[in-house]
Amino acid sequence: MDLALILQIVGTTLGLLYLWLEYRANIWLWVVGAIMPMVHGILYLESGIYADAAMQLYYVLAGVYGLAVWKRRPKKNSEGRIRHTPLGWVIPLVAVYVVLHVSLYIFLVECTDSRVPLFDSMSTALSIVAMWMLSRKLVEQWLVWLVVDMISVGLYIYKGIPITAGLYTIYCILAVAGYLRWRRMARVTN
Repeated sequence: MDLALILQIVGTTLGLLYLWLEYRANIWLWVVGAIMPMVHGILYLESGIYADAAMQLYYVLAGVYGLAVWKRRPKKNSEGRIRHTPLGWVIPLVAVYVVLHVSLYIFLVECTDSRVPLFDSMSTALSIVAMWMLSRKLVEQWLVWLVVDMISVGLYIYKGIPITAGLYTIYCILAVAGYLRWRRMARVTN
């Protein structure tokens, strides 16, 4: 069996488990979220999707960070609850995205042989923002993930990793379901 196929199957299995845990707002998502990127990192590196490959290192670190944040926050404290993104955070989050996107794009164009620098840098920058939003239990992180997932489906089909593209198609559907569920949960807890 081809290494890329094995990595896609293992990554897809871990990805589905991760998404199920995220949908349920279960703290174990962070453990799976620290393991899964190792598999995807190798796959993306082999496929020439360099920013996504490097992004996997961030996911490992974000998994450790997210676990620490979720364990530290008491459930009775409003900071530990699922909530909507405060309006005052929108402009800083957009600014962080723009800086990351432009920086990653320039790096990919100048320092790699990437054939997909625009979409690779876009999905990576959005993923960094979405992961931080997830660590803060912000409902709208699901909408950012939806955009990342839609970009990723096209990117992975183009790069010839269709099983992973299929996983991200499922992620698109579940991002909508997760958004609706978390929105209801935010209403109940507020």
